[in-house]
This record gives sequence, structure tokens and C-alpha cells, in this order.
Amino acid sequence: MKQQIKEIDFSNQELFIGIDVHKRSWTVTIRIEDLELKTYSMKPSSEELNTHMKKHYPGGKYTSVYEAGFSGYWLHRELTELGFHSIIVSPTDIPTSGKERLRKTDKVDSRKLARELSAGNLKGIYVPSLLFQELRGLSRQRYQQTKKLIRIKNQIKSYLNYYGQDLPENCELLHWSNQFINHLKTLEFSYEMGKEQLKNYIDELLILRKRKMEILQSLKGYLKKHNLYNKVELLLSVPGISYITATTLLTEIADIHRFNNTDSFASYIGLVPSTKSSGEKDKVLGLTVQFNRYLRQLLVEASWVAVRNDPALTLSFNDYSKRMCKQKAIIKIARKLLNRIYYVLKNEKKYIYSVVA
Repeated sequence: MKQQIKEIDFSNQELFIGIDVHKRSWTVTIRIEDLELKTYSMKPSSEELNTHMKKHYPGGKYTSVYEAGFSGYWLHRELTELGFHSIIVSPTDIPTSGKERLRKTDKVDSRKLARELSAGNLKGIYVPSLLFQELRGLSRQRYQQTKKLIRIKNQIKSYLNYYGQDLPENCELLHWSNQFINHLKTLEFSYEMGKEQLKNYIDELLILRKRKMEILQSLKGYLKKHNLYNKVELLLSVPGISYITATTLLTEIADIHRFNNTDSFASYIGLVPSTKSSGEKDKVLGLTVQFNRYLRQLLVEASWVAVRNDPALTLSFNDYSKRMCKQKAIIKIARKLLNRIYYVLKNEKKYIYSVVA
């Protein structure tokens, strides 16, 4: 009499998968509840991972996690299409023991991810749509061009200093006009090699400026094409918000409804304080070191403009300045500005300036 072989079935069982992602290989740890089943290395392939899970743990519910980083969101999207419940976590949000910090390997990281996922200690970051991901990429390219422009300007100033050239007036201004650049072209050197080197710097500067303007124009066109420019117009109604600030806000935020309130919105941007508690003492350490580097500085700069244009913010800034330094006062104004931004995007209504008698 033949003995019936019972097929393995993991129905109603949740399996937790921690993936340490690298370009050439992945280290994967699989857990079920409090039990670690295996840790192994594999080729970087979501299809291969899916095949492995269905072969060894058929019928199970697969929940996976990996750290945000160079690999972006494509793996998350592929795993989701294959039926996985996938999340991406920020590396700073993963609980880590002192021993794990000292002994950091791919296996340790993979096991830590699976362990904390099974314990319910991990919260996934927001994953934008492909449309917003690509719009954000174009907006960040504009930011990168700006950084390159600052670098080439510093190189020109250093070059002129090195040869004892008198630096023209207004060389410290953020924007160099065409008249100012034409003046740079007239500077003379003892030999033609010195003149040529300056010309190379200026040519690079002009190329970067042109590329930056092309990116801004393209971004405007795409926002209109995909019916998103109305949100830019809403943001432009807020005092201090320029076109660049508005487009950066829109592409970085993507969906304002992902923030439950203004506090979570401020935390995302980095306009919240770091605190340290010990016993009965609470110490405020200044702004948090975790922040969106594309938004926080922009909002602080916008706040300096806003206090000159919005009477309500002008009064608030003057009141804060009596009790604290202006640098701290402007951070308070930035929080108020952030509340205005949250309101116009959430309610899709333009901002109306406060009336002061």
C-alpha cells in the first residue's frame, strides 16, 4: 500500500524576508514568526526570489523589506507585482544593537531587517508614482546644476585671486549678469594661456546656466502636460514661494495627503527640533539632523522673503526677534510658512494674505 505524501502548504502563514541589496548580489534572510529559517546569497533578481519562495514555502504570505538607497524603488514595484507585501525603510529608522554596529556585514544587516520586520518595528517610507519619481529626478537635476554653477564661480574667483587679478565688484552675488560675465572676458593676462584658461571656465559657466534654464522650462512643460501646474499656482500664492521653490515642493512632496498633520509634514522637511531627555531634564539640541536637503534650506530662504511681504508674518517675526536671535526667529516663521503650504495643497485653495489693521 502506497503511503500518501502530504504536500507542504504555508497557507495562512506570513513569512518575513529581509533583503540586503547590492548591485551584484542580494543577501536574503527568511523568518516565520520568531524563527529564523535561513540566510543565503542570491543573484539580484526578484523573479528568482519569487521562484525560491514558491518552491520552498508555497502558499505563504510574503512580506519583504529592504533599505532605501541606490537601488531606488524598482525592486519594490517588481515584488509588489509578484504578490509580495513590500516596504522600503530608511536606514536611520532601523533599530540596531551596539554589537550589530560593530560587526556590520551583509548577513547581519539582512538578519536584522527580517527580525525587525517580523517584530513589527519597521515603517515603510512613502513610494511615489513613476510620474512623480521622474519629475522629482528632473527637479533634483536642476539642484545639481545649481551646485555645479556655484563650484565653477568659486573656481573663477580662486583663479583670479591666484594671478593677482582684482576681483570685479559684485563677484559675491549669487546671480552673475551677462554684463558681469562680459567684463570677466575683458580681463588680461601676461600670456595667452592665462586668458584661455579663464575662457574655458567662462564657457563651462555659460553651458551650465543654459542647461539649468532648459531644465526649468522642461519641468514647467511636463507639469502642464500632466495637469499639475495648478498646484504650482496654488503654491505661488503663498508669500515667499518662488517658482523654483514651488516646483521643488511639489515634486518632493508628491501627495500632501500622505501627511496626517502639519507636525508630520514639518518632520519630513526637517523643521522640528532634536531633543535629549535624561531624568527630569529635557534639552533641545536645535533642528533635527534628519531633513530633506532639497526643501529645508529653500523654505528658510523663502521665509526671509515672506516676512517682508506678509503683514502677519512681519508682526510675528518682530515679536519673536524680541525674545530670541533672528536665526531662531526665522525658523519659527518657516514653520508658519509650512502651515500655509500645507493648507493650500490640502484644501486646493489659494492663500489669502492676512489683513492687518
